[in-house]
Amino acid sequence: MTRTIWAWLRILGGVAILAVLLWRLGTGAFLDGLRVIDGPALALAFAIGVATTVFSAWRWCLVARGLGLRLTMRAAVADYYKALFLNAALPGGVLGDVDRAVQHGRDEGDVGRSVRAVVLERTAGQIVLLVVGVTVLLTVPSPVLTQISRHGASVFVALVAALFALTLVLLACRRLRQGGSKLAAGVRTGLAEIRTGLLARRNWPGITLASTIVLAGHLATFVVAARAAGSHASMLRLVPLMLLALLAMSLPVNVGGWGPREAVTAWAFGAAGLTATQGLTTAVVYGVFAFVAALPGAAVLGTRTARRLRTASLAKSVRTVAPVSPAVGYVPSSEPVLARTGA
Repeated sequence: MTRTIWAWLRILGGVAILAVLLWRLGTGAFLDGLRVIDGPALALAFAIGVATTVFSAWRWCLVARGLGLRLTMRAAVADYYKALFLNAALPGGVLGDVDRAVQHGRDEGDVGRSVRAVVLERTAGQIVLLVVGVTVLLTVPSPVLTQISRHGASVFVALVAALFALTLVLLACRRLRQGGSKLAAGVRTGLAEIRTGLLARRNWPGITLASTIVLAGHLATFVVAARAAGSHASMLRLVPLMLLALLAMSLPVNVGGWGPREAVTAWAFGAAGLTATQGLTTAVVYGVFAFVAALPGAAVLGTRTARRLRTASLAKSVRTVAPVSPAVGYVPSSEPVLARTGA
């Protein structure tokens, strides 16, 4: 019941954000996001999407193998494309990741560990995004830096509160590691898998490299979207705004990825001296690019569905065939027939 309510709240939150944007900015920005897309920009965004998907799949392989799970690169790329398509096509934006975690876990006979591998893989990407995003937003002129300078005291209090909360979490984890309850055992398992899946010497360089390339690919796609939307702002001016939009995409309130991204991009462009309408159009173009880049996942999904249907149909046909009864008086033997009949 609680999970269902939370899932509906996430969807309704994304719908509410889009409704407010339509009310304030009209439908023109959304329609412009479809009109300004041309073939070369779409092809470039698709090529960037191939690169980001391959490196995301490699990151997943590294984490999964670090946890003792088997995962080939070919299977990881196919599953990742399928997950991206389901994330883009279904409400919530995470159902594809749930699907690839569960399916891989069933194949390996350990759903729990497979789910944790996907969680760690996505967490690694979010950590790199957070570190790069916060660093850029605090050092490069942007609307965020302007707001920080205006409300320095409030930001300082929020930062101290966040550090205090993080300290409490770390102390709680350290305390739980020494307990004997199921929760303590779960914490110990989680920390051990973080060490082996993310922080192991053979893993973390590749995971960091893959996450950095994936982030660069997302930023490049945003730049292509901004240029298609008619923005001629410099890269130094655009990158902080796009990092802010990518951080907003991490919020669990969206409809297939739509909602916070569009709202934050519109606000950031307007606050940076560009127009909110152009920011919304850029976000819409990025959303279309992301969906098109995930379309190979539809082919993976269709192929696997057709294969399962053929297998199920074949199994049903085999079950409906009546077994052939042996001939009356037949005795299985390697002896000649004349010997068996006494002739």
